[in-house]
Amino acid sequence: MTASVEGTFIHIFGHTHGLKASQVRQLERLSRRQLPPERIITQEFARHLTAFTSETGRQVGVLVDRRGDVTHVMVGDARSIEMPDWGRIRAGRGRLRGLRCIHTHLGDEPLTRDDVTDLALLRLDAMVAVTTGADGLPGLAHAATLRPANAEGAAVAHLDPLPPAQLDFDFREWIRALEEELARQDRTREVGAGERAILVSVTAGRRPHDVEMQVDELTELARSAGVEVVEVVTQHRPRVDPKFLIGSGRLQDLMIRAFQSDVDLVIFDQNLTPTQARNLGERLDLRVIDRTQLILDLFAQHARTRDGKLQVELAQLRYRLPRLAQRADVSLSRLAGGIGGRGPGETKLEVDRRRVRDRLARLERELRNLQRQRQQRRRRRSRRNVPVLSIVGYTNAGKSTLLRALTHSNVRIADTLFATLDPTSRRLRFPREREVIITDTVGFIRDLPADLVTAFRATLEELTDASLLLHVIDASAPDLERRIAAVREVLDPIGLAETPELLVFNQIDRLPRGVGEAIASRHGGVAVSALQCTHLDDLLARAGEKLWGDARKEARDRISQRG
Repeated sequence: MTASVEGTFIHIFGHTHGLKASQVRQLERLSRRQLPPERIITQEFARHLTAFTSETGRQVGVLVDRRGDVTHVMVGDARSIEMPDWGRIRAGRGRLRGLRCIHTHLGDEPLTRDDVTDLALLRLDAMVAVTTGADGLPGLAHAATLRPANAEGAAVAHLDPLPPAQLDFDFREWIRALEEELARQDRTREVGAGERAILVSVTAGRRPHDVEMQVDELTELARSAGVEVVEVVTQHRPRVDPKFLIGSGRLQDLMIRAFQSDVDLVIFDQNLTPTQARNLGERLDLRVIDRTQLILDLFAQHARTRDGKLQVELAQLRYRLPRLAQRADVSLSRLAGGIGGRGPGETKLEVDRRRVRDRLARLERELRNLQRQRQQRRRRRSRRNVPVLSIVGYTNAGKSTLLRALTHSNVRIADTLFATLDPTSRRLRFPREREVIITDTVGFIRDLPADLVTAFRATLEELTDASLLLHVIDASAPDLERRIAAVREVLDPIGLAETPELLVFNQIDRLPRGVGEAIASRHGGVAVSALQCTHLDDLLARAGEKLWGDARKEARDRISQRG
């Protein structure tokens, strides 16, 4: 049974059930003891701790501030103690908690992984474990502190195990120097630099090759969002952990790496459930986001038109609505007076949900109005019998570059994912006064968030009027087959499976001569380099064939006239 006993100035936490009155008084006396500020521990103080452990068979620990005063006393079981939740005291960049933990171990057990994890997660000044001999006297004191970033990559510095009496260095000066080094390291971070993140991926039965490609894609997503990736953590598991997604051991390692790398957030490749996101955020004490949140943020950065901004906001709200409960304040109790009463926490939560639902309804109405306007424009265009070429494809395959090369227009291009969100249309003239409308659309990606596809459905419906889909593929991508399938998975549900399609294998300039052409021939497509304007005449000829029949010669004539 877990209980809490409150003294005059001190709290005694943990497994106090079953203790004798004399043992409780022993803990109260322990809470009034004081260490010299310059000593991390003394032999006498350690003897009081081990005497209690020897008598009760339970670990006991204290938190001591830098003045040497005991602020908390914790009683555990034979294997561990549990830290109290004292709030964010002195926690922050370049600063430690201002508290050190001193506790006992039964037998000769050194610092455990849990000890080191608490040290890093709570940013304690030090973690000290005193072994308890068979005679109840202190054995060796195992101590560890945090380390600034270093070439070895070690986040924790372990002191040599010594009897408590021999740990006689000046602890105040030692901690002051460590904190100054942490603060100096923080100041060296480039002013105005973007956020730093650790990426995490759990395989859950996937092939290592697939995992590597997906991690590379997640890294590119983070880079496009302005995030600096400092480390990538992967774990191979037969199935994901329902509580934390990753295993408990790897989670503890992640806590230590997060401190060592001084990161701002942790990004998971897999989509997190609301419960997993809440649990991870509480354990890591950092912002935790998943792949969907990263993509939504990236879309929000690149949305320019009102259509795009509304659609991104709609997708974000749909994603956040079921996750509102995880940010409810613990001070707002859900229990109120009276059976079945709703407390202020429940009321605040429902107010937030109602506001989100109201905003969702308003956005959906505005998007329906914009959809009707687009339908009117499409009807006017169809009356003119102007064919429409729609450029589709995986993100960053070079769709905007191809549109610019074909139309000689000033279309924005960038070597980032989802640089183009809003449809861009231009006129493209063929010989014999033939004219088409060529449109660039949003790029796709594997496992595109369902809320995002739903929000952009009105925009994607523009593709239903396409006479021909120019499906642009990065010929240099090692997983181009998977990318082709990912695009078709989005297009098929909106009724585009029967629309004529021309596969355009772009970026052949990044491959050895002839390789791109061989890939295109194998798939029945055409190979081009939009950046170097290579083989664009073949592309126009193939497009003309699908639109009007044989037009290869006409397309070559047009290219020669342009030159």
